[in-house]
Amino acid sequence: MLILAIIGFGIIVGAIAQLLVGRMGQMGTIDWSLAIPAGIGGSFVGGLLISLIAGDGLRLRPSGLIGSVLGAVIITAIVAWSRGRK
Repeated sequence: MLILAIIGFGIIVGAIAQLLVGRMGQMGTIDWSLAIPAGIGGSFVGGLLISLIAGDGLRLRPSGLIGSVLGAVIITAIVAWSRGRK
């Protein structure tokens, strides 16, 4: 059950990251092929790093949520930049 919650949260974070970066798919919709991996990866890495740096441990705290969004934004921006270079 926890895994499904993490995946669901990652998808939401990935969609938020696309809105912040301004990298949308065709016709202004969210590109789910980018949102899902960027959200899950960014949520895991960014949320974990910021939570551990802030000293919150593995609890659900605002620092982990902010880190999740920042991680997803960074991944989304990198993917958008690399797709734009081709």
